[in-house]
Amino acid sequence: MQHKNIDYTLFFAVICLIIFGMIMISSVSVYGSFRVTDIMAKAGRIEEAYNYFYVLRNIAHIFISLIVLAVVAKIHYSFFEKCAKYIFWIILCMLGFVLIVWITLWWAKGWIDIPWLPFTIQPTEFLKLWLIIYLAAFFKKFKNYIPSLSDGFIPYLIIIGICVLLVWLQPDFWTIMVILPLSAFIYFYAGANIKHLIITALLWSFLVWSVYSLWEYDKTTGQNLNNLWYITQRIDNFLADNKEAIKNKTINYQTEQALIAIWSGWFTWLGFGKSIQKFGYLPEVQWDFIFSVIVEELWFIWWLGLLCIYLFIGYRGWYIANHVNDLFAKYSALGISCWILLQACINIWVNLNIVPLTGITLPFVSYGGSSLLALCIGLGILLNISRYVEVKNSFSRKQRKVFMF
Repeated sequence: MQHKNIDYTLFFAVICLIIFGMIMISSVSVYGSFRVTDIMAKAGRIEEAYNYFYVLRNIAHIFISLIVLAVVAKIHYSFFEKCAKYIFWIILCMLGFVLIVWITLWWAKGWIDIPWLPFTIQPTEFLKLWLIIYLAAFFKKFKNYIPSLSDGFIPYLIIIGICVLLVWLQPDFWTIMVILPLSAFIYFYAGANIKHLIITALLWSFLVWSVYSLWEYDKTTGQNLNNLWYITQRIDNFLADNKEAIKNKTINYQTEQALIAIWSGWFTWLGFGKSIQKFGYLPEVQWDFIFSVIVEELWFIWWLGLLCIYLFIGYRGWYIANHVNDLFAKYSALGISCWILLQACINIWVNLNIVPLTGITLPFVSYGGSSLLALCIGLGILLNISRYVEVKNSFSRKQRKVFMF
């Protein structure tokens, strides 16, 4: 039996996240909005500064993303299977284009400015989604060759290697740390040879060690010898004495301020809009550290509910993946739901100082146009797949009558 309707429980769960994120951005971005518009006012671009700059842009992001979501949810998922290869190569070309024409933010040249859009395009956000779609189509087409070394494992490494190289050149090492475990999990679910997965894990570990050990910055002079120095610095600061890092206002300063926000509102919340850390103490709060202010301002039931919604999205994605017959739909549903859950976990772990600072946004909640648009496209595909979930009845009609009697 097939559902003609989408999974409305999954849809409303995500809508709740988007609305909640919009409300929180209206609270956490007041100081940042005023600073940005004050610079614009001094440059003569606007008349006077105001404190709802990010709110207005976020509403525009949501409006565009929801329209795209509605359109994608109406398109049969087989369309994305057919055009997976072409869109994947277009995104790879965009990653290459970024290296020529870019906007540099936080040491990375990963954004393309398109004048008629209310946000810059970050191709790596779309790479996360379309790598899932491409791998799903690839593993379905070559399902009989997945355990093979030459026909399964080597092509998989080539695909991942191209993605890693283009993202590395930006550089955006933390996106690599998302796509590597995500692609490995889809590969495992598709029926990979365990030996090949072990080799993948070893190569992944070697990559991390190489970035940390071979491309580190000069710690004696502080001179940056390469484009990946910030990764080593973040790991060093993560392992270093927090007091010294805070004194020098290095990257650990952000993490420490996030922890102050969390502990000040863990069970004794300050109240909505009453955060202290958002007033310049915690930089970029509407992006990476919005979870800290959520804990600081709101009653613990709210952020526990937020965690439960993410777990529910993961559960619904797993359910959909295990109740569709088509392999492409199965792999895509699993990959999209794991992507959302993994990214949420990484963001929250950063806020709790469990892992080094990564720059990964909180899905559907953090500010970011490219991130929200990519996530909504992924959700649209997942919702369309949910129309074709096979529902197996436990009892026949006659058995139900007997059981009820």
